[in-house]
Amino acid sequence: MRDVTTAQPLDVQPTPLALLLLGREADPRSERGVECPGDLPAPSDPDLVARARAAKAELGDRVFVLGHHYQRDEVIEFADVTGDSFKLARDAAARPDAEYIVFCGVHFMAESADILTGDSQQVILPDLAAGCSMADMATAEQVAECWDVLTEAGVAGVTVPVSYMNSSADIKAFTGKHGGTICTSSNAKRALDWAFEQGEPRQNKVLFLPDQHLGRNTAVREMGLSLDDCVVYNPHKPNGGLTADELRAAKMILWRGHCSVHGRFSLDSVNEVRARIPGVNVLVHPECKHEVVAAADHVGSTEHIIKTLEAAPAGSKWAIGTELNLVRRLANRFASEDKEITFLDRTVCFCSTMNRIDLPHLVWSLESLAAGKVVNRIQVDQETEAYAKLALERMLALP
Repeated sequence: MRDVTTAQPLDVQPTPLALLLLGREADPRSERGVECPGDLPAPSDPDLVARARAAKAELGDRVFVLGHHYQRDEVIEFADVTGDSFKLARDAAARPDAEYIVFCGVHFMAESADILTGDSQQVILPDLAAGCSMADMATAEQVAECWDVLTEAGVAGVTVPVSYMNSSADIKAFTGKHGGTICTSSNAKRALDWAFEQGEPRQNKVLFLPDQHLGRNTAVREMGLSLDDCVVYNPHKPNGGLTADELRAAKMILWRGHCSVHGRFSLDSVNEVRARIPGVNVLVHPECKHEVVAAADHVGSTEHIIKTLEAAPAGSKWAIGTELNLVRRLANRFASEDKEITFLDRTVCFCSTMNRIDLPHLVWSLESLAAGKVVNRIQVDQETEAYAKLALERMLALP
């Protein structure tokens, strides 16, 4: 393999960001790439499937493989269970006898699994560079600074943080420490209802992290708040780009974060597919922009999307606004039932970081474990874990 460092001028040193992008350095507070030691099998290796089966069989019940819905088919084939991030973390916790949890997903998901599993279990992420751009949009330092801004505006005492599952362990810990809860895309309304019920009625505000679109869509579509009740806190601007009066007037303080996959869908995408496929049902994830969600026929979490298609009548037509690996898998699954399923946008929209978990990385991690070598372990420190678990337990206790 060519050494990329030799291609640089001799007087130029790689920046820390460049090293992160190359996956050659570690940043424990970030979802971005970190060093992944060891030689991977060549992608063209014709024996990869057989090697994966052999290593998994050798490990037996000692290993439990989780596969997120957005993973490649070649990886999903070896998953013991599939699901969204929270379902998989709970599935891992329900297997206390499994010595190794191999999480085929992204970094924050593996962190959640480590938080919810026992001390004797070890969570493995096949490629440590499989991060999440949304989770990276809110760092612990930025959120602490935001809380200082809310304190100076006199509203921190009536603000309850609600953090999306798609966040780092640091952000979950901040949420737990400040009396908040975690939510998923399927229980966001319940989490917001709970948050607004804390303290004095009608006085509370919510700081929603890190996905502005899920927060806005839930507040406006499901809770009757207006767009004017929502403000966006931009961590890259002084005071978040907001005045103290704007913070005092707001009900929802939305973090300026988004999903790079769902954020690509536009109102033009919806209009184009309706013109192209008469009678199509548009079904989108609530991480999409508000105008896309408003124009859709159905909105729901990944699990909701799957269940909706399962219940759909034969001959129905669907345009799905979520990650392409899942849409393609669903289209193949339901083709025999005469359900026409297409991607909402003609532009290919894979989750680039999810796709870092490929068959060579999975084979490498399984064979390493079978050889007695633990690789790419994800381990959350005890203090962070304690506060993050507190926030997760508040979510589990929601009515």
